[in-house]
Amino acid sequence: MTKPNKIRIAIIGVGAVADYHHVPGIKLDSRAQLVALCDPNKELLEQRVKQWGPVKNTTRHEDIASDPAIDAVIICTPNHTHCDVTLACLRGGKHVMCEKPLGLNFGESALMFREAKSRNLRHMTAFTYRFAPSMRYLKRMVDSGALGTPRHFRSQRFLDWPETSWSWRQYKKLAGAGDLFDMTIHRIDFAQDLMGNMTSICGAVAQYAPRTRNPDGSSCAPSEVDDWSALICQFERGGVGVLEGSTLMKGYHNEGVGHDWAEVNGSEGTAVYQLKEPNSILVGKHGQSLLKVDVPADLLAPRGSPRDPGHGLPSTVFRYDLVYEFVSAIIEGRDAIPGFDHGARAQAVADAVLESFEKRIWVQIQSKLEG
Repeated sequence: MTKPNKIRIAIIGVGAVADYHHVPGIKLDSRAQLVALCDPNKELLEQRVKQWGPVKNTTRHEDIASDPAIDAVIICTPNHTHCDVTLACLRGGKHVMCEKPLGLNFGESALMFREAKSRNLRHMTAFTYRFAPSMRYLKRMVDSGALGTPRHFRSQRFLDWPETSWSWRQYKKLAGAGDLFDMTIHRIDFAQDLMGNMTSICGAVAQYAPRTRNPDGSSCAPSEVDDWSALICQFERGGVGVLEGSTLMKGYHNEGVGHDWAEVNGSEGTAVYQLKEPNSILVGKHGQSLLKVDVPADLLAPRGSPRDPGHGLPSTVFRYDLVYEFVSAIIEGRDAIPGFDHGARAQAVADAVLESFEKRIWVQIQSKLEG
């Protein structure tokens, strides 16, 4: 059988994330083609067909999973559907990129990883911020030893969102958790990428807003999930870390970008990532103050990426490289980074935060993926 000229991609779940991240990435990549859409919301589905192009569309994910004219799927559905939809698509022979959190718990996420691996299909967790130029530069500095021995990681993700309903995202059965699974899990992922896997954590969550009103003023059932989360951790390589996030930090709107800060403190120096300035980092050595340093040109976009790093809003356009990495992994027959294994390991930590807070104890991280 001859391979198609383009990787034929379907999107399941056509809401804001698909529109913001994935569709622009597909359109930029000449090796990829958007061929099908799926969403249970018929009205939204029809709207997206008009916006994105006249492609096949259906309200049933099973139709996508069984369609031989589809090579790969990007899943942007509510959290509680990720596992079932992903397994159906993998069993239909599709490569899969899935939004975070990968599953509602580590067990689901590990199952998704094992299924993809057993079928030799490409799998990817949509951890967007891995692709920020500043994060890629921070990774290079850590791996090259430019900061000496990494001793400490610290991150803050503060957003100033309304206190109205999050829709399905505020119910445990559908979302699993709130800020922890939505925002802090990204920081868990790049903390582990930079510092090695976490071995033990002490975590906490809090809920400040009841969210009993929809944006239109109508009433709804109160929120069940957190809107603040934090953890202290120990890493396998000997470092320690402190991570904190909230969607209710007043004054941190910053034109929608919020406050996103991550730093590694090493024996020889410190380096800092900031989402608001993703094309530069802050660097300081002993006896110095942190100074802005531009990201090297070779890290502004992945090698071969069709994206012009000088075009568009810097805090947005790096997100399109998710699709470039996914398509490249399919074509090259290699693992995509970050894969389902990374998504599952981050989920193990997030699960442990909830356990730690419930039991008021330190928790050892259990993240065995095989068997």
